[in-house]
Amino acid sequence: MKSHTVYITLRTPERYQIVNITDQVQEALSDSGIKEGLCLVNSMHITSSVFINDNERGLHQDFIKWVEKLAPYDPNGYQHNLTGEDNGDAHLKRTIMGREVVVAVTNGRLDFGPWEEIFYGEFDGQRNKRILIKIIGE
Repeated sequence: MKSHTVYITLRTPERYQIVNITDQVQEALSDSGIKEGLCLVNSMHITSSVFINDNERGLHQDFIKWVEKLAPYDPNGYQHNLTGEDNGDAHLKRTIMGREVVVAVTNGRLDFGPWEEIFYGEFDGQRNKRILIKIIGE
């Protein structure tokens, strides 16, 4: 069995943003030479997420509105912010949206269902964040 590791660094211009990273993940898979296996993609920061869904702009806006309703930004509204941070909401948003995805690899391609793509969800942006891509297989 082989493994291949790639790190992507993103810096979003917005505090909240959803970025399609499917092409970057497929490129890492192609570079790996692995034809059958599994591909893990995870955010390496506790205020951002990786998830699979549809690449539809309205849906992405709905996600941002939904998590903002569940955990609104409020610099004074979270115990976490007493540490000097202002991102207590971002930690909660990440928990809601998830840390990672695992995708089957078949014939050297990400084996998705209809409309599925991989997204990075940023909830405390405007600084560098890393995403791990770990591919294992043969």
